[in-house]
Amino acid sequence: MERTRRTAPSLTWLAWLALAACTLPPVRAGAQSLCESCEVQVGLGGTYHFWGTTGGVVLPVTVNWNDSRYELGLFRVTTQQLLDDHAYREARVMADPYWGMSLSRRWRLIERGPVSGFVGFGLAAKTECDQLSATRLDFASQLGMRFRLPGDRATGELTLRHWSNAGIRLPNHGQDFATLTFRLNSGLVGVPRAEMIPLGPSFALASAAGHGGRDGDALP
Repeated sequence: MERTRRTAPSLTWLAWLALAACTLPPVRAGAQSLCESCEVQVGLGGTYHFWGTTGGVVLPVTVNWNDSRYELGLFRVTTQQLLDDHAYREARVMADPYWGMSLSRRWRLIERGPVSGFVGFGLAAKTECDQLSATRLDFASQLGMRFRLPGDRATGELTLRHWSNAGIRLPNHGQDFATLTFRLNSGLVGVPRAEMIPLGPSFALASAAGHGGRDGDALP
């Protein structure tokens, strides 16, 4: 009976995520890339509550696409989250380690040179209920800054994230955490066309000459 009660909510969360995924635009796959506009980012994060740290270490892996308008994230909170509370002699356990996933739509607010700001909203699911949220399916919101490092060799994002059930069921303190991630070029996903490095004139000429020699065609 207990296993049945746990399985039913899990199926409900998966159904919600599948429904949200169906609302996203289709991603075109190229012959040399599984996702031409996809960008994989990995990094590190930490949890907090009311601007006080709670000791949770977060390992994020995110994929965004369509010029970063959409994001799918996988998060592992690796340590217990503890909150100092005057009502308790010892730090209060707010959450144990768990896995979480979110799917969000993002909007760019401002852009100044290599830096841009954005907000996002979507759904999140996690493997455990705790004092932060009594439900495993929550709403997900984010506020972040996207930046390019000098030389345009890497792109990073610093994002503040909040998951909560909007008071549908208590307790609902909300899961707050920040992540710092950087783009990972794995070859399985594409790089935005605007960020591709153009070939130099001499290299392009030599390449064209090589192709012409093999095909028996002379350069104009």
